[in-house]
Amino acid sequence: MALKLFLFALLLCLHSSLSFSASKGKEEKSKFNPYRYTFIDKASSFSSSSSSSYSSNGRDSSYDYIIIGGGTAGCPLAATLSQNFSVLVLERGGVPFTNANVSFLRNFHIGLADTSASSASQAFVSTDGVYNARARVLGGGSCINAGFYSRADASFVKRRGWDEKLVKESYPWVEKEIVHQPKLTLWQKALRDSLLEVGVRPFNGFTYDHVSGTKIGGTIFDRFGRRHTAAELLAYANPQKLRVLIYATVQKIVFDTSGTRPRVTGVIFKDEKGNQHQALLSNRKGSEVILSSGAIGSPQMMMLSGIGPKKELKRLKIPVVLENEYVGKGMADNPMNTILVPSKQPIEQSLIQTVGITKMGVYVEASTGFGQSPASIHTHYGIMSDKNELFSTIPTKQRAPEATQAYVTRNKFQLHEAFNGSFILEKLAYPISRGHLSLVNTNVDDNPSVTFNYFKHPVDLERCVEGIRLVSKVVTSKRFLNYTQCDKLNVHKMLSLSVKANINLRPKQVNDTKSMAQFCKDTVVTIWHYHGGCLVGKVVSPDHKVLGVDRLRIIDGSTFKESPGTNPQATIMMMGRYMGVKILRERLGNKAGV
Repeated sequence: MALKLFLFALLLCLHSSLSFSASKGKEEKSKFNPYRYTFIDKASSFSSSSSSSYSSNGRDSSYDYIIIGGGTAGCPLAATLSQNFSVLVLERGGVPFTNANVSFLRNFHIGLADTSASSASQAFVSTDGVYNARARVLGGGSCINAGFYSRADASFVKRRGWDEKLVKESYPWVEKEIVHQPKLTLWQKALRDSLLEVGVRPFNGFTYDHVSGTKIGGTIFDRFGRRHTAAELLAYANPQKLRVLIYATVQKIVFDTSGTRPRVTGVIFKDEKGNQHQALLSNRKGSEVILSSGAIGSPQMMMLSGIGPKKELKRLKIPVVLENEYVGKGMADNPMNTILVPSKQPIEQSLIQTVGITKMGVYVEASTGFGQSPASIHTHYGIMSDKNELFSTIPTKQRAPEATQAYVTRNKFQLHEAFNGSFILEKLAYPISRGHLSLVNTNVDDNPSVTFNYFKHPVDLERCVEGIRLVSKVVTSKRFLNYTQCDKLNVHKMLSLSVKANINLRPKQVNDTKSMAQFCKDTVVTIWHYHGGCLVGKVVSPDHKVLGVDRLRIIDGSTFKESPGTNPQATIMMMGRYMGVKILRERLGNKAGV
């Protein structure tokens, strides 16, 4: 019966993924296209002759905008710019529409655990010893995240210097296409009631807005458990002016350095067959290459293209186009700690629906029911190898034979344990601790080395301790115990259970769970909200133009000094739309039509 239901759901997925947005009149009718939209094709289809029909004047093979990365910001940005100009999007991954690990909520954990070359998720481990992931698929992080949708707080918008009116117009542009109101599971209701019981008030009901207290947020999963990603915002695009190439891995941005300032002329990218191509930028005033590769990919691409710390570039014999010591600096990740909660009740699968927004600077969320047979998860880490993409950035001493063999022995069990059961999540809102990113080599397919320095600043650790105390109150509250039907555990017992369930490569003081500070350090994991590396004022201007060069912008989370709201995807998608509109108005004024 379960198999029949799965096949039926898969057929529904395939059927919807091949349909066009006819009601919007955005997509022209065509013959069968496995990529949903007629403007999407494999990178190997690119050539000077075939690309001429997408150019601004029909006479050459250049583009008004070349966007590196069809992710959470890149897709809405491309859709918006294509209303008036020719746009080429180069995405290193495939499409999400027929990928079951992306499309269905029940497979959320499998998509993250899959480390195969075709996975939508590319795993990496920071030098802090924390497992992490970056997206490798059209739609970016919206294809592999937990789906929660919540806007940034008003103070974030003010600190960014954004036009508040345009921000308020840009969020609904995203929401009406892909965001839904969740149907609360019993676990999420129990969390809601328990947060209110311990004082995380008021209850703000269902809202997209970021407000203190307890609330129910939006989700990009619909009532059938199907994910709707940023890639679906391409339905807004003008198909005559947009071209999206998948499996197109950009090698570097090309500059003309003959003038007083470096000037971008195009990009070089590799297709799925390993062949290289050069995409040219139009000579028209205002044409730009826009980096939208995320907080890992954008600083990495900047350095590979010759912009970054001079010492770093020379170490790898990369020709220096422009020295900027701040590229790759200011990296931060919001540390997350979780408490495993036992329950005698059957557990439904649920990702984040309820959130407690506290005044102490921590957010409380929950995830439940993601168990999976270890045999069904693709795990081949090869962690003894310096060449392995997942572990190549981990110091050798952490890959000592005895340590790695112990990891291999318990690997499958740990992956199963990590996603099985019910967890209350505590996320630090605004970490002060900062890290950095550096290149390991000049191969863009390999992960750079990333350090986040979790809890390096003592204030971060103090706030984590306060957050764990709050979560301990939540899981021992009357409302929660009524739901779980379990005896009230002491804090030491809960922390002991949780130390074993939280997986990272950091040394653990298993017998020191009476120290909440030690618990925070030992069990820190990520919620994938890392940011920075190309900060405003250091690498880009407030309008996201790269300082010191012409015709290059960066529009993604690498420009953020802090992560917006409880979960950043809403604001990153909004930013794609927002900046697209700003650019069109900048070039065309009232004629922009947006």
